[in-house]
Amino acid sequence: MPTLLESWKTAARQLKIQVYALYLAYQDARTPWYARLVAVCVVAYAFSPIDLIPDFIPILGYLDDLVLLPLGIKLALMLIPPEIMESSRARAAEQLKDAKPVGYTAAAIIVLSWLLLGIYFYRQMRP
Repeated sequence: MPTLLESWKTAARQLKIQVYALYLAYQDARTPWYARLVAVCVVAYAFSPIDLIPDFIPILGYLDDLVLLPLGIKLALMLIPPEIMESSRARAAEQLKDAKPVGYTAAAIIVLSWLLLGIYFYRQMRP
């Protein structure tokens, strides 16, 4: 019988594969534009270092990760055709098994987005 820690590790590994599969499905030309939009938002939120509710706030900090991320994944899965997700999951599992994917483009987009938001709010707050 697996321990609680082992089951959490397994769930985290599955979540990692699922999010990476969404990223791969986003890149697939057969994925509809609206599904791509949802998928890229979910992937960006999953990999973003900045959360809607900061993690240092007790209970609520992790609640957004435990609620929003699975809901976003579920919505994306409903919009992406099943055959695309099947192939994306298989590719994600294979790629994550051998090596860690490096998404410099996704990281750059996330950092740039937060930087632009910070500059915008800074300018709005100045007298």
